[in-house]
Amino acid sequence: MNLSDFDYVLPRELIAQVPLEPRDMSRMMVLDRASGTLSHHHFSDLPKFLTMNDVLVFNQSKVIPARITFVFEGKECELFFLRVSDENEWEVMVRPGKLFRESCKVAINNEVSVEVLRVMSEAEHGHRIVRVSDVLKRDTFDLLDDIGTIPLPPYIETQEGAGQYQTVYASVPGSVAAPTAGFHFTQRLLDEITAMGVKCEYVTLHVGAGTFLPVMVEKITDHVMHHEYYSIEPEVVARLIEAKKNGKRIIAVGTTACRALESCFRDFENPLLESSTNLFIYPGYEFTFIDSLITNFHLPKSTLLMLVSTLAGQDVIKKAYQAAVCEKYRFFSFGDGMFIM
Repeated sequence: MNLSDFDYVLPRELIAQVPLEPRDMSRMMVLDRASGTLSHHHFSDLPKFLTMNDVLVFNQSKVIPARITFVFEGKECELFFLRVSDENEWEVMVRPGKLFRESCKVAINNEVSVEVLRVMSEAEHGHRIVRVSDVLKRDTFDLLDDIGTIPLPPYIETQEGAGQYQTVYASVPGSVAAPTAGFHFTQRLLDEITAMGVKCEYVTLHVGAGTFLPVMVEKITDHVMHHEYYSIEPEVVARLIEAKKNGKRIIAVGTTACRALESCFRDFENPLLESSTNLFIYPGYEFTFIDSLITNFHLPKSTLLMLVSTLAGQDVIKKAYQAAVCEKYRFFSFGDGMFIM
């Protein structure tokens, strides 16, 4: 199976640059896997397709302001905080890579500096493990809140929507990219769904910068996914197992919630509640836990497009994406949604 099998032509003007307001007024394509049919709605219509027998599973990870830009020794520099490795030590993507030598200290401003502990990788733009320190000895998350900015995907060309690059239910800091399928949910919509008797559960998967990296091999089985940390509370796992045993429909809100659930329940009898996952879902994979998926429209040749093609079928997804382009749906992070039933 080749990378070119997951390509499609997308007019540039269909790439959404800002979210709609209110967010649940975005469009929603409903794809019925049983019949292969699709229909067009607004996301606020979602309750019409849900019942008390459904469980929605959300990724509650919160995007951190992971990017810091500054000038050092006359050079424009950037730190992109990827993940914490040990207490206040972080894996950080740095630019320019040659400036951040092992054991060096780099001043960001009069109060904040970073110390490079060791070089992790030269191949991926100079990853470093750094210790963040300042005169106040603050937690790194506090530091990023003060001087960092939210990293937006490279296809978003304006910072106008940066303040809205977060789900309304985000609560656990750690992601450098948002679980964007959740963008369509407003608090009003969540309240309506809950009042119907639909169960809502929350898991955590911290989305890494690898989500922006393109697949660089033509044979997709040669691709290696990046690792991302996930965790699911024991009581949530117990309720999900009970729901599954009772025949309830498990609906993952987004590909990250999907990967967290599929990683956790690879062995249904021995769920793995917390781990680092590089699960790669492409055609041929058999889903063990989820039944349906709420998702966005994904980039050509991306692992996310491969995942939805696995669930719905390649031919069905090709047909759906062709229809979305013809109907001028809005694509990618701030775009419209799809419900794969």
